Amino acid sequence: MRLLIVEDEVDLADALARGLRREGYAVDVAHDGPEAVDRLTTVAYDLVCLDLNLPSADGIELCRRIRTDPAYRPGEEAEVPRVLMLTARDAVEDRVAGLDEGADDYLVKPYSFAEVSARVRSLLRRDAGRSSAELVVGPLRLDTARFEAWRGDRPLDLTAKEFALLRYFMTHPGEVMSQERLLEHVWDEHADPFTNTVRVTVGTLRRKVQPDGEDPLIETIVGRGYRLLDDGAAA
Repeated sequence: MRLLIVEDEVDLADALARGLRREGYAVDVAHDGPEAVDRLTTVAYDLVCLDLNLPSADGIELCRRIRTDPAYRPGEEAEVPRVLMLTARDAVEDRVAGLDEGADDYLVKPYSFAEVSARVRSLLRRDAGRSSAELVVGPLRLDTARFEAWRGDRPLDLTAKEFALLRYFMTHPGEVMSQERLLEHVWDEHADPFTNTVRVTVGTLRRKVQPDGEDPLIETIVGRGYRLLDDGAAA
């Protein structure tokens, strides 16, 4: 999943980004309004952590644009990102205004990273129509809170990037994923689009979830990309 942190406190933004990257998310950071607008209109994010008090911009107005302006949904099959407001404004009217303008959740500073992480997981589960931290697709099971994955009863030893890639596949079972879409949602701005990083990571993940003798789960659709098979996805 690709996240954007919009926060003008550099140390706080960097700490949040480091923590979320350790949990397997692809994370970009913007420190002011214009930088945030530039990123939001060029990258399709799954979730935005948005500070209300920004230089050169109003967080409430930015949230409104994210919700209503198609220019803020670039990329292939882009959807409206979830918005988690992180702010020092603790008045009831501020929380109401943020939620009324489209924020999905609201967290007042100071906050713990553990709570931010839990709120992020909750909002991304909401997108996938789930109520728990566990994803299940066919024989695959993935716990997004504990960062553990299994095929049946067999635990899977995944790298952070393989875990993130499997999480994205499992939130979109049966959908064909182009390399461009995977690169946009699983990797951050530092990924080189001209390398074989997607193909290589899909290959290593495939070997771990479907070793010799077990039914294939991730198939290649020639000329289109990859998909994780569910009960109705086989060609």
